[in-house]
Amino acid sequence: MNILECKNICKSYKKNFPVLYNFNIEIPTGRIVGLLGPNGCGKSTLMKLISGLLQADSGEILISGNPVGEKSKALISYLPERTYFSSNMRVSELVDYFEDFYSDFDTQRAYKLLADLGIDPEASLKALSKGTKEKVQLILVMSRNARLYLLDEPIAGVDPAAREYILSTIVGNYNPDATIIITTHLITDVEQVLDDFVFLGFGGRILLAGNAEEARNESGKSLDELFKEVFRC
Repeated sequence: MNILECKNICKSYKKNFPVLYNFNIEIPTGRIVGLLGPNGCGKSTLMKLISGLLQADSGEILISGNPVGEKSKALISYLPERTYFSSNMRVSELVDYFEDFYSDFDTQRAYKLLADLGIDPEASLKALSKGTKEKVQLILVMSRNARLYLLDEPIAGVDPAAREYILSTIVGNYNPDATIIITTHLITDVEQVLDDFVFLGFGGRILLAGNAEEARNESGKSLDELFKEVFRC
């Protein structure tokens, strides 16, 4: 069964300037999918549409067969591109907040991941660096037992040394029956964990998509090399 189906999705912020135009995609369960494309191609807009933060102008989105709404939102754990927590909150207060708000939140997992990264649960967010705040947000998102994880640029704000750990955290802390969609422009760093990929052009046009390993074997190139070739054309 597909965890996600997008059918003829259109979304514009300005008249006659569509961000997504007749966008169609089907994503099955149990996959890690890279949604890869340049800034402005609609990656973040699509994530917000799926999560219910934005409404499409037309078309249909189904999450595990459910239209966007209360049922679909309960299945999704969403990491936005920017942090949104109050800087006056302590990390432990955020854990309590997620525990109260989400019935599928694993508090023990959250504290283990915080300890693994050496993050003090009693630290105030305003005392943390930008990268550490993003790590905290990722830990909270990945500590839910969701069906669909939407991760918008999860490694963009952290130092290269932490990226490998964060990617292993993503892979190691989700239900294998769930699906993860990752948007990023750091393809070299993320392609090692991807099962499938989608190269998204402007207007939400899919330029190339498929199984990551098969694409590498058939082309003899990395996804990063394929990406540069496709977008150069």
